[in-house]
Amino acid sequence: MRTFVAKNGDVEQRWFIIDASQLPVGRMASQVAMILQGKNKPTYTPHVDTGDFVVVFNAGKAQLTGRKLDNKYYHYHTGFVGGIKSTSAREMMSSKPDELLRIAVKGMLPKTKLGRQMLSKLKIHSGDLPEHAYKAQKAESLSVSK
Repeated sequence: MRTFVAKNGDVEQRWFIIDASQLPVGRMASQVAMILQGKNKPTYTPHVDTGDFVVVFNAGKAQLTGRKLDNKYYHYHTGFVGGIKSTSAREMMSSKPDELLRIAVKGMLPKTKLGRQMLSKLKIHSGDLPEHAYKAQKAESLSVSK
C-alpha cells in the first residue's frame, strides 16, 4: 500500500460562502482556516495547497465574545523609532471589520509562502453580498456552528 500525495494539478478547488452575521470571530476563523488549508478533505497534503476558496460576507456583523471589544488590542509598527501603534477591537470592528477577520484567520494559517498563498483564497466583504456575485464559481453555502 502506498501513501497518497496530492500534486498541484490534481487538486479540485471549490468555493464556499459563509454568512458571518451573529457568529463568533474566533470560531468562524478556525473553521475558515481549516477549509483554506484543505484539512477537511481526505486528500490533504501538508506541502501542497489543497484548500478551497472561502467568501465571507457580513463581516461587520460578526461578534466578539466576552470583553474582547475593549480589552483586545491590535498592534503594528510604522518602521520609525517609537512608532508602535495600537487599535482596540471596538475601533477595528467599526472602521475595518474585514481586516479584523483577516488577522484572525491569518494567525491560524502556517507562517510560510504556502500560508500566504492560502490566505489569498479568502475573500471578505463587510456588507451584504450581491445576488449575482460568485455565481460563475458555483459557490456553495456553508453553515458554521456557533
